[in-house]
Amino acid sequence: MEVTEYFSCSEKDKFLSQIETYEWSAAKFLAKLLKENRLKKDLGGWANVFLLIDGNRLVSFITLSAQDCIAEPTYTPWLGFFHTAPEYRGNRYGKLLIDYVCEVARNDGYKLVYLATDHIGLYEKYGFDYVENRIDIYGEDSRIYKKFL
Repeated sequence: MEVTEYFSCSEKDKFLSQIETYEWSAAKFLAKLLKENRLKKDLGGWANVFLLIDGNRLVSFITLSAQDCIAEPTYTPWLGFFHTAPEYRGNRYGKLLIDYVCEVARNDGYKLVYLATDHIGLYEKYGFDYVENRIDIYGEDSRIYKKFL
């Protein structure tokens, strides 16, 4: 298993096509943003996608960006689009990726990271604390979490 950054990866097309195959609608939206070269613009001016790969297989992916689906400029940076392939779940591979990206954020000088989700009980096991619920930019109720780095 290794972590790589999407934008510096020599096999972007291969991993983009794997992201597109997931049934999760947010994965398809991420693929669209990447194909249209809109990810950085739509996520506040800067963003990166981190990939956990096993040989040629995409295990998990996540974004680190200036903003996400919550319109709150004082909350930054955000983890988003977190997904682990079903066949790899239950092995804590997602934790490897989250820990890696949190370390990137810490090395960039951030003291905490945020994420928005509709899941309850998932991110707490990764050290995230519930902050509040807010209506996101799509009109959906989202739980906001933060993690101190």
